[in-house]
Amino acid sequence: MEISINYVIKKLEELLRIPSPTGNTEKAISFVENEFKTLGISTYRNNKGALIATIEGKNKDKEVTLSAHVDTLGGMVKEVKNNGRLKITQLGGYVWSTIEGEYATIETMDEKAYTGTVLTTKASSHVHGEGTKNIERNMDNMEIRIDEKVLNKDDVLKLGINVGDFVAFDPRTTVTDTGFVKSRHLDDKACVAALLGIAKYLIDNNIKPNYTTNFFISNYEEVGHGASSSIPEKTFEFIAVDMAAPGNGQTSDEYSVTICAKDSSGPYDYELRKRLINLAKENNLNYKIDIYPYYGSDGSAALRAGYDFKVGLIGPGVDASHSFERTHKEAIENTIKLGLLYLTE
Repeated sequence: MEISINYVIKKLEELLRIPSPTGNTEKAISFVENEFKTLGISTYRNNKGALIATIEGKNKDKEVTLSAHVDTLGGMVKEVKNNGRLKITQLGGYVWSTIEGEYATIETMDEKAYTGTVLTTKASSHVHGEGTKNIERNMDNMEIRIDEKVLNKDDVLKLGINVGDFVAFDPRTTVTDTGFVKSRHLDDKACVAALLGIAKYLIDNNIKPNYTTNFFISNYEEVGHGASSSIPEKTFEFIAVDMAAPGNGQTSDEYSVTICAKDSSGPYDYELRKRLINLAKENNLNYKIDIYPYYGSDGSAALRAGYDFKVGLIGPGVDASHSFERTHKEAIENTIKLGLLYLTE
């Protein structure tokens, strides 16, 4: 099974560089939509803006759906401060210290973009001494310094920046010669790219999956309701493709596909998990089985919404999730291979 991994990594790099904080994902959705259409795959969108692409299968009476989410962590302007800086509220769940010092882009309602840097309110040790080190990293003590000549609130408002504007963090994407992909937002753009890789393999090799297959690209996963509606009605099995989390007490690593047994929403379907494990084992894939106590997925959202289908969860290991993330080409490739085996064996 020869995967076009160079294609996948190229599309991943392009996608990572498109800002898509949850709630403001149109440009990223359009990018993915265009890629499916380039492959000759029909697409449509639901009312929330999620993208569904479909490949006809041998069996058209039942369908399977694979999901990945294009929305990422980010911020939103909470307050334009009197000193000309911005207070932000979080989009998605992350620790404030993980964005300290990060470059950011503020997008206004008229689609102007301004750059800035996330800092604490006591960033200079020459000014604040020990206060720089000891200040708590939270919403009240973090701010964005805008790269414009602004001295007060009115100066900022004149730029068109206001409460509710979206803030995207610089992904700082790097692909190393050793095969690592370092970037913010690998959760879950690595898996969106993996779905493109699966679709390309099927099209290039003129392979019909066993069942009509939907690729559901959600845009509100980071806030919990990404795949809570509009899943194609003939779906009888749903596979959420989302990053796995290596770390202390976990089995996942950056080189394998992980098959998740349970997360914060409870166990995934046992029979489906067993089938995925057997496929990985019989085809000599690098795979792990893991449990995530502080994790939810589009599969979780679908189950909470009351959908009547079996749900599984697979994905590449992504180190330091919701922080300074990193994965390896091997993990993405193993994820693609397991997805293809699931669809065709």
